[in-house]
Amino acid sequence: MRRSSTDESTYRRSPSPEGKEPDFARGGPFRRYSSLYGRAGGGDAGGSFFGLHANPGPKAAQARYTSPKGNKYVVFYLDLSFIFLLELKRCGMARACLQAVKYLMFAFNLLFWLGGCGVLGVGIWLAATQGSFATLSSSFPSLSAANLLIITGAFVMAIGFVGCLGAIKENKCLLLTFFLLLLLVFLLEATIAILFFAYTDKIDRYAQQDLKKGLHLYGTQGNVGLTNAWSIIQTDFRCCGVSNYTDWFEVYNATRVPDSCCLEFSESCGLHAPGTWWKAPCYETVKVWLQENLLAVGIFGLCTALVQILGLTFAMTMYCQVVKADTYCA
Repeated sequence: MRRSSTDESTYRRSPSPEGKEPDFARGGPFRRYSSLYGRAGGGDAGGSFFGLHANPGPKAAQARYTSPKGNKYVVFYLDLSFIFLLELKRCGMARACLQAVKYLMFAFNLLFWLGGCGVLGVGIWLAATQGSFATLSSSFPSLSAANLLIITGAFVMAIGFVGCLGAIKENKCLLLTFFLLLLLVFLLEATIAILFFAYTDKIDRYAQQDLKKGLHLYGTQGNVGLTNAWSIIQTDFRCCGVSNYTDWFEVYNATRVPDSCCLEFSESCGLHAPGTWWKAPCYETVKVWLQENLLAVGIFGLCTALVQILGLTFAMTMYCQVVKADTYCA
């Protein structure tokens, strides 16, 4: 049967003024807010607003299926671009820090390497002109000033070269090698200093005994360095023997001292009376001189330690910066 016009009118909505649909029919602000919070909460196009479910109606349902989906992808790409820009900025900052530390460490290690070259040159010059200069110990004949300078200079040059190469190449292996070598030297120096202050008395006794043994090598063949060292020390410090001028009596088996012990140097003046010789013991005189110049020795040691700590800091800082740069910019 066909419905009458009166029945059909009951299912029709009366038009709103000005030919527009009422706000509740179109969804209105309630539909917009509910749709917004519905999407945020993962609901349907009608959504819910604080637990109140709104029936979207036929037009809202149609809009749900016909609305474009591209806005979600646009937001996603915008977020991704923003994150990418942040990562680029982070990577740029890491690279800038790395470059600054790189050139600082290169300059530091270049000076370190040049210092090693200077020490090595002085050692070679002493070895070529003075022989085994300043060899006073009979137990350690190779422990001369020339050999010590040569070994120290070569080692410093090697460490400086590894540091320069690691800095300019930004190589983690070389930087870590430089750090470990420098740390080993620093710990070795600190250990020697601690042992020296802890066993000062024993070291004094052993040094005096060893120096007295070395007196018997004075003037013998093949010990030009020891002879020259004792002559220079006795002349410059105005002393004679290790603990007394009588130490030379055991060497010569006579009442005699080297000519360098004389108050006024002349040929065979060591055969004269003891009144013409220096009376001060060389060991105590040199020890007092070192104590008087302890401030200068301490400043030198402190500067050396600070340089090594600075090198360790540069090496570890650059190593960390290289790791961060590889992580951010890989």
